[in-house]
Amino acid sequence: MAEIIQIFVLLWAVLDPIGTVPVFLAVTRRHAPEELRKIAVQAVLYASSVLIFFIIAGQFLLEAMSVSLNAFQISGGLVLFAFAFNMIFGESKPEEEIRIVKSGKDTAVFPLAVPAIAGPGAMMAVVLMTDKHRFDLIHQMTTTGILVVILIIQLLLLLAAPRLGKMIGESGASLISRVMGIILAAVAMNSVLLGIKNYFSL
Repeated sequence: MAEIIQIFVLLWAVLDPIGTVPVFLAVTRRHAPEELRKIAVQAVLYASSVLIFFIIAGQFLLEAMSVSLNAFQISGGLVLFAFAFNMIFGESKPEEEIRIVKSGKDTAVFPLAVPAIAGPGAMMAVVLMTDKHRFDLIHQMTTTGILVVILIIQLLLLLAAPRLGKMIGESGASLISRVMGIILAAVAMNSVLLGIKNYFSL
């Protein structure tokens, strides 16, 4: 039981379902209300596919390409930092954002599914927590089951997000988005620094 709780806490921390809600509100504020439910479902399904793919084949692919987990952690952190930088300093209506929000499916893929839900930290975590050299099949299946539970909770939070959005308004969503950008930038930099530390055995 203690092991299950530990796995749940670790996955909850790296996925941060609550922290994804402000991101969802920020990137869907120009979509029609009837699209939001569809976007939420698609985002969670895409993120689930990515994370389960990494559980099944992530370690094999990295080892086949001779890519160390530390290198993966560093590159993932840099990608997350670029996303966070755009959240903090992005213009109110940049051309790229306008292009993306024309399609709810595009928004569900980026930035919601990746990197908001299935971010580099989450990908890294599921690979490490299902390391085939250290954990047996039962442990890997338990971890996958807990991941699915957290993703279901994530979906419920996103479906409830529009009601929260009405309470805080567009300016509130914009403010929260920038604050979350700062937090994401810190998480991204921490990922990069840890990767460098482990790579050079500092």
